[in-house]
Amino acid sequence: MNEKILYSYTGVFNSPNAIINAAEKVSEKGYKKYDVHTPYPLHGMNKAMKLPPSKLGYVALVIGLSGALSALLLMFWMSAVDYPIVIGGKPLFSFPAYVPVIFEVTVLSASIATVLTMLFIFFKLPNNAHPLHGTEYMKNVAADKYGISIQAEDEKFDEVEVKKLLEECGAINITAIYYDEEEINHKHKILEPKFIGFLLFTALLTSGVSYFTLNKVLYMSPFNWMMEQNKLNPQSTSTIFADGFGMRNPVEGTIPRGYLPYPYKGQPEAAGVNLINPLPVTKQILDIGQKKFDIYCSPCHGFNGEGDSRLRGQFPNPPSLHSEKVRTWSDGRIFHVITDGQNIMPSYSSQLNTDEKWAVVHYIRTLQRALNAKESDLQ
Repeated sequence: MNEKILYSYTGVFNSPNAIINAAEKVSEKGYKKYDVHTPYPLHGMNKAMKLPPSKLGYVALVIGLSGALSALLLMFWMSAVDYPIVIGGKPLFSFPAYVPVIFEVTVLSASIATVLTMLFIFFKLPNNAHPLHGTEYMKNVAADKYGISIQAEDEKFDEVEVKKLLEECGAINITAIYYDEEEINHKHKILEPKFIGFLLFTALLTSGVSYFTLNKVLYMSPFNWMMEQNKLNPQSTSTIFADGFGMRNPVEGTIPRGYLPYPYKGQPEAAGVNLINPLPVTKQILDIGQKKFDIYCSPCHGFNGEGDSRLRGQFPNPPSLHSEKVRTWSDGRIFHVITDGQNIMPSYSSQLNTDEKWAVVHYIRTLQRALNAKESDLQ
């Protein structure tokens, strides 16, 4: 003998205005556990039901901020603690560079957590059984009627009072909805063997299809046409050219359009004699020189040019720019080192244009003058 357990009383209405009025009266009576069902969204229904804001927003906020903090701490640990590298004069904790990653992790974690919380906590998936499913009430409100369901779990629920309230609201059909046996005995199905088996089957099927697609299908025609082209890959041999090399050197004596080769390559003394700084010493030029020096030169030479590298022993410290030797160099000689490189210092021609190099030379002279001031400079 199975005694039926009451889930709710439902009432069906003919018009949007009638269901909104019914929702207002039910909420005014103090009922909390009730729901309204309509074939399409009705403007003003949230206000009529006095619905509080969804708690999903708090989930998104907490998980999103947790993801942002985790991303920030992880990038800080990698770049400033575990593997510190100074790049272009940037600080070890370069927050602006972290912002895109923090933003993406925040959005990704918040959105995924919101969807999972909605499905598995609010909707209680994979449990999809519900007393209203398959009832005449749901068939009506899914087509052209409007309905309200007041649950028996509500602390104010009284069967007689609820039926009387629905009649007063103008319900044309009042029905009692009961739990069936499956809903009573199986309210939570998340650990059911069938559901776990379904997850395992889905995982195996997805893995198998992905493996077959990525390792077999993409190597079949026509998917492999882009891969098997009549072309030469870098550093591969060739049967076309007599020397067997696939990569060809530029024609001797040619230069790219719009490019003038540096005429003193490998000739530091000639550069020191023939090159003259064409830029005037102005505040604007010195500002450019300081900016470029701090970005490209200071990681090794230090901000004051004293050779106090910030790379923490990753490279040998360079000589000071305030030595007698460097201070007596001409501007052209310093320009040559920036352009052509020297010892383990590479060329910075790909990072600095000609005017920027001359601006850096002016700034180096400013540093030298500041750290080797004469008595006349102090007067």
